[in-house]
Amino acid sequence: MTVPRSQKITTTHLQRKAVVYIRQSTTKQVRLNPESQHNQRALAERAELLGWPKERIVMLDADLGHSGASTTGRDDFTLLTADVALGHVGIIFGWEVSRLARNNADWYHLLDLACVVGTLIADIEGVYDPRSYNDRLLLGLKGTMSEAELHMMRQRLDAGRLSKVARGDYIQHLPTGLVRTPDGRVEFDPDEQVRTAIALVFSTFAELGSGMKTLRYLAAHHILLPRHQTSGLLKGELLWKEPTESVLIEILHNPAYAGAFVYGRRPTDPMRHKPGRRGSGVVRKPMEEWVTIQHGVYPAYISWEQYLQNQARLADNMTAIQEKSASQRSGRGAPREGKALLQGMMCCGMCGYRMRVAYKPATRYLCDGLKRHYVGKACFSLDGACIEEVVAQAFFEALQPTQLDALQALLAQQEQSLEQLKQYWRDQVSRATYAAHLARRRYEAVGPANRLVAASLEKSWEEKLVSLR
Repeated sequence: MTVPRSQKITTTHLQRKAVVYIRQSTTKQVRLNPESQHNQRALAERAELLGWPKERIVMLDADLGHSGASTTGRDDFTLLTADVALGHVGIIFGWEVSRLARNNADWYHLLDLACVVGTLIADIEGVYDPRSYNDRLLLGLKGTMSEAELHMMRQRLDAGRLSKVARGDYIQHLPTGLVRTPDGRVEFDPDEQVRTAIALVFSTFAELGSGMKTLRYLAAHHILLPRHQTSGLLKGELLWKEPTESVLIEILHNPAYAGAFVYGRRPTDPMRHKPGRRGSGVVRKPMEEWVTIQHGVYPAYISWEQYLQNQARLADNMTAIQEKSASQRSGRGAPREGKALLQGMMCCGMCGYRMRVAYKPATRYLCDGLKRHYVGKACFSLDGACIEEVVAQAFFEALQPTQLDALQALLAQQEQSLEQLKQYWRDQVSRATYAAHLARRRYEAVGPANRLVAASLEKSWEEKLVSLR
């Protein structure tokens, strides 16, 4: 079967390369929709029928699985643009314009280069010469429609997502400690040790009132925090890791532990997004800017009131940020190390910055905020003993018998935290005991003649016994 050659194809075009550009937007499409890829590869046969020899037909398929919304990650498109600019390409084949680009900036850049060097563009409907006014107009309209189609698809997807969010049917990633059953319900993790570890974090923070103090407490007692892996080689497995500041703050800030379904807590800012880096540009929005908050959707480790108190306390403890922003100097601050009663909690009445403490020769509260930030004079220095005496006296005067209930509640909370810590170690012993018994059974089940496997299983058994001990 012969295909009538277009009058736009000249000998000069045939002496250059014919490039067949192949692209699908996502890896899911590449895996589940192979027919589209097959149709695009068939364009090589069309190029051969139009007069290009096989040795001058180049197929670019390295951009499979990449969106055409930008050139980020599309190395073959960048290579194609460079070859066109150098005059090496006679014609570009694409199944449709959207395969080449869904962004008018990239599309018109390619058209301008093709117009300068005389490169043709072909799709399943015909061959176009960008130097021709009518063809250039038609190609421009196709590019505009391709970009608009992408915009409409995104708009429909966003509308559908927000509709599911409003109904509470949107399936969100759950933090460690909550699991989703096959029928869609959310429950506590069936692993008792996981639940104990998460509850211990909240009870310890409620008692100590500081994220760093909670972290030091967990590290001092060798408490490991659970984490369900959501990606990588260990996806789906439960790992026990050393506590870190980032993990601890993420647990304390997550409203799902308070039983609330929220959306819009961490959107992506296009101005901060870095091309090629997935997940970059994420910003934390204040609670009043969240799209939706629905209470009682998940089982709760803490109440919503306790969650709000934790957020307020974390905000009060952010001393470093408060000293950088005058709008946040009203925070109370977290108690710091040292014998001074108001260490880390006392602010200067002249400049508003946090006051420092000096212990030699005696405890003194001093501030040099104006000197450090505005090259002025030091604010003042106050005797610590006199101030602490007044504060202590006011405290005992305010401590009425009715306030003793708060002390009893605090003691009960400490007792509960101690019991949670004991339960955590009982769970650790049970888990290690089971692992040691399982390793023993595996070792005893292997045949004596299989020495290599027996040696490996014996080593694993010894490691489990060491962990149990």
